[in-house]
Amino acid sequence: MTDANGGVGVPGATVRIANTVLATATGADGTYELRASVRPGTYQLAISSVGYANITQSLTLGTETQITADATLREDLVGLKEVVVTGNSVATSKQQLGNAISTVNARELTQGAAVQIDQALQGKVAGAQVSQNSGNPAGGISVRLRGTSTVVGSSDPLYIIDGVIVNNDSPELLDLGGYAQNRLVDLNPADIDRIEIIKGAAAAAIYGSRASNGVVQIFTKRGKEGKPSVTVSSNFIVSKIRKTLDVNTYPFRFTNTVASDLTQVPAERYDFQDQIFRTAVGTDNYVSVSGGSQATRYFFSGSYFKNQGIVDATDFDRKTGRLRLQQTLTNWASLSVGGNYTLSDSREIPNGGLVTAYGALTGFIFSNNFVNPAPNPVTGVYPGTSPSNLTRTNPLEAINRFDFRQRTSRFIGDVQLNLTPFEGFTADYVFGVDSYTQLGTAFIPPGNTTPDYATGFARRADRTVFQYNNDVTLGYRRNFTEWLESTTSVGATWQYDEVQSTSLTAQQLGIGGQTINNGVSVASEGRTERRIEGYFAQQTFGLGQRLYLTGAVRVDAASPFYDRLNNDANWQTYYKASASYLLSEEGFWKNGPLTNYVPTLKLRASYGQSGNLTAIGAYDKQTNYVPTSVGGLLGVYRPAQLGDPRLGPERQEEVELGFDAGFFGGRIGLEATYYNKKINDLLLNRTFEPSTGFLTGLQNVGTMTNQGVEVLLRAVPLQKEKVVWNITATYTRNRNEVNGIEGNGILPFAGGFGQVAAVNGAPVGVFYSTYYARNPDGSLLLTPAGFPQRELGVNGVPQRTPEGQPRGSVLSKIIGDPNPDYLASLINEVTVAGNLNFRLQFDAVQGFDVFNFTRRVGERDLYGGLAGYEPELRGEVPKGTSAVLFGIFEEYIEDGSYVKLREASVSYTLTPKFLGLQNIRASLTGRNLLVFTNYSGYDPEVNAAGQSTVVRNFDFVEVPIPRTLTLGLSATF
Repeated sequence: MTDANGGVGVPGATVRIANTVLATATGADGTYELRASVRPGTYQLAISSVGYANITQSLTLGTETQITADATLREDLVGLKEVVVTGNSVATSKQQLGNAISTVNARELTQGAAVQIDQALQGKVAGAQVSQNSGNPAGGISVRLRGTSTVVGSSDPLYIIDGVIVNNDSPELLDLGGYAQNRLVDLNPADIDRIEIIKGAAAAAIYGSRASNGVVQIFTKRGKEGKPSVTVSSNFIVSKIRKTLDVNTYPFRFTNTVASDLTQVPAERYDFQDQIFRTAVGTDNYVSVSGGSQATRYFFSGSYFKNQGIVDATDFDRKTGRLRLQQTLTNWASLSVGGNYTLSDSREIPNGGLVTAYGALTGFIFSNNFVNPAPNPVTGVYPGTSPSNLTRTNPLEAINRFDFRQRTSRFIGDVQLNLTPFEGFTADYVFGVDSYTQLGTAFIPPGNTTPDYATGFARRADRTVFQYNNDVTLGYRRNFTEWLESTTSVGATWQYDEVQSTSLTAQQLGIGGQTINNGVSVASEGRTERRIEGYFAQQTFGLGQRLYLTGAVRVDAASPFYDRLNNDANWQTYYKASASYLLSEEGFWKNGPLTNYVPTLKLRASYGQSGNLTAIGAYDKQTNYVPTSVGGLLGVYRPAQLGDPRLGPERQEEVELGFDAGFFGGRIGLEATYYNKKINDLLLNRTFEPSTGFLTGLQNVGTMTNQGVEVLLRAVPLQKEKVVWNITATYTRNRNEVNGIEGNGILPFAGGFGQVAAVNGAPVGVFYSTYYARNPDGSLLLTPAGFPQRELGVNGVPQRTPEGQPRGSVLSKIIGDPNPDYLASLINEVTVAGNLNFRLQFDAVQGFDVFNFTRRVGERDLYGGLAGYEPELRGEVPKGTSAVLFGIFEEYIEDGSYVKLREASVSYTLTPKFLGLQNIRASLTGRNLLVFTNYSGYDPEVNAAGQSTVVRNFDFVEVPIPRTLTLGLSATF
């Protein structure tokens, strides 16, 4: 199997005898061997590979025992003939789809040296915003496909690995300052063959009540027929903080915070960051073995990854083992079994975040940096570095004495049976299991500088998840005539998941013990389970090999919405319809001058419905009274949240229009899409009157819309025998709006210190808080003493005294928006002589705001550790200015727009002919090397609220994303 451009072999291409389960894959050099016991006759050989146009060629088999069938694959920038899986196990070509599906292959995932699968997707998918919330070595990632689709629940997509629905929750077992691990961190990107991203509701509709955030289907590598092939790789990783904050270096300090007292004394200043951050190193080692016969194929891999964090004393390590066995039972039946086991461990240092007052970076920003943080050389006792009236942890003590750890043990497995008993008919069954236990432990020794745990603190928390899915899919394809073809699919799914969690905490610890039985302990426990049942049917007609019409229906029942009095209320129905028209296949186009410039043009349109289960807990529909014991007597008390038997799932409707086109002989491919999706029955937490006896309750009262445009451009500007230059560019623009909020149209969120809200007519999660009082010309309205001030008014309207000063109560308004105007990426890749490769990826996120809470604290006179406080010390502004600004939150909203050199790599591949080597590849890769931004903080791509759906771009001393260099070496035997 060779590439039409350079004549080199195409590895990993799938070669299948149509209407059978007989298949194989090409090796590293493009060769393949397909052994089959079939009757003489003419067969169709179907060949496909990601990034190439799939082809079908006739193959006549007689009495020969061996036959050679070569083929040439052409790069397909438009991707119309690329085979994708649109739902469960149904495969189809993109030319039949009326909606956009993005595909990312293994090479694109691994070239950037990303250590997490979702991290590797950054900048590679139009319509996807992939944000890294923390620079911790297992830092959480947030993925948004076509905007935010819920408020209360998660907006992350549904993840499916080899047919297994997997859990990607981000539980915070320990309070680490908003940072939490995504469970996709358990998977090794080197094991992935390709990823298909389903963004629109029309494509995701057959996943029903779990698909409103989109679907990400991950396909892992499989065995190839032939002698064993061994791949070994090792990477050495170096990470370093890209930028530190400018600290206060002024050699004097005020003796107090009284505005009228300007007395100063000499001060020696310390930059705590020098002792908090370090140059971190890591290693990533991988081995895989694949091979087998036509009847039995196998793939095995193992890996060991260990990486230090840039905050001292933090690290993350991951051990994985993956096995895939495929057995051909007959020419029409095959069985596949797969399993992946992961054991990961991490050492963590908390940073306080939005809730807790202890941690390293929290201690840094709340410290007076004229205090030496080093311990007493005689006693070893760490000094307090923060003001005595607002105690925070000495950051060096947090690093050197705290012991926070997490461990996760996880198994993901599947069994798949694939049948093709007669021509055109397929029957597929998938049973998938995802089970893991995550354990967190924390220890703060007695006699410390924390504000809350001076007597010590111990915690143990665990979370066990078990879930499975059974999926049956039947498909039938038939060409009735040359101009009429039909594809029918029907399927069913039965899913179950349960979560068990335990939390044990203790304070007032004794000397020498780190466990909870060494103090006064408190325990809590939780258990939930869900059941989901669904059925779907889908029909596609192809007319004249140019017009494709598809319709589908899905019905769902989910236990969180079970109503024992009305079973019909538990069932939801979702519809989809789409059309695809290959205009370039019309005679007037193919035979006219247009084909010279636009050889390929496909128009598409789709409509789909889907639902969301993440916004409601397993039992939130009920009022869950809490058991208690008083004086030895058992009883229950009323909970804070009121249940509502009328609750239903959030429902989404989406319309999508687009086209796919190829230009200039296929040297340019363009995919453009417009979408408009509306979420009805939005679940929101309402606050009740105290007289009801409850504080809050979920209700289906809101609506949300997302409208946007996404563009994907691929081009080959230069294609010579020795040099090939590829360009990939993406552009995404989304507009989000929330409505239906009752009362005053404003719903504040608990996260973000109450400065984040949903506001009718505005995007979700805007910053809503205090702002400057201004003169009619826009200048700041100062107090008689010369200080800026907050705006005051009555009923939301600013008011003035006769002297022109603000009067009334403090006013709030929208002061910032964390949602970007647009996202863009540009990837340039140049290959020289087939073995020297250069690659650059720039990502741009423009037109969004960041709430720089870090600067708000660090520039306050009480702490004054950042350089922004120096003007007050130098007398350039009145003493007390920082205290006044502290209450005007508009001051700390900054433009976070940035352009990042996300990935840069150079690699060289050798193909020696000794010791059985097929190739050796050496590479040097950088991530986050450069950031072009006016943002004053560590990094505008950060969120102290972790993977929160609504609190975004909130910067409060979260660990910044490091600059990383990776030196790699791999070989295939």
